[in-house]
Amino acid sequence: MRILVTASSKHGATAEIADAIAERLRGTGWEAVRQNPEDVVSLDGIDAVVCGSAVYMTQWMPGATAFLQRFETQLAQMPVWAFSVGLSGVPKHSPQDPSRIGPVLLKVHVVHHQVFPGRYDPELLSLRERSIVRLAGGVEGDFRDWQAVGEWTDSIIAELRRTLPAA
Repeated sequence: MRILVTASSKHGATAEIADAIAERLRGTGWEAVRQNPEDVVSLDGIDAVVCGSAVYMTQWMPGATAFLQRFETQLAQMPVWAFSVGLSGVPKHSPQDPSRIGPVLLKVHVVHHQVFPGRYDPELLSLRERSIVRLAGGVEGDFRDWQAVGEWTDSIIAELRRTLPAA
């Protein structure tokens, strides 16, 4: 089985989550290809996709959105999982709530969409970004839950084994 893991990340936190997902998938003996969405030129030979993005102002990053649009037809033919990474501690339905991602996933059938808390390190952000985070009520720190990332990846593995046993 060959699985593409792709994610758009502005400051690295989402990329590190994608790396962890790919590594755990490799532990099954399957091939997990880890690429940034902008670098994917074909889905030939790919059996499943895990696609993620950092969330800014209720939107996935342009690279991840463009990936889904570019490969919409092919993605309709394979299982797709999605994950969003955003600020921790912001109120539900605020502009920085990572569960609010606009219409990006409406044209792709996603087996499951998972939201993970991210990391807020003010030193990595511009003054504008820090101001937005402050207004949204973001809390400084690394809130990525590696156990939750692992458990979610395990659920992907279980689903693929259940639905594609010959792979």
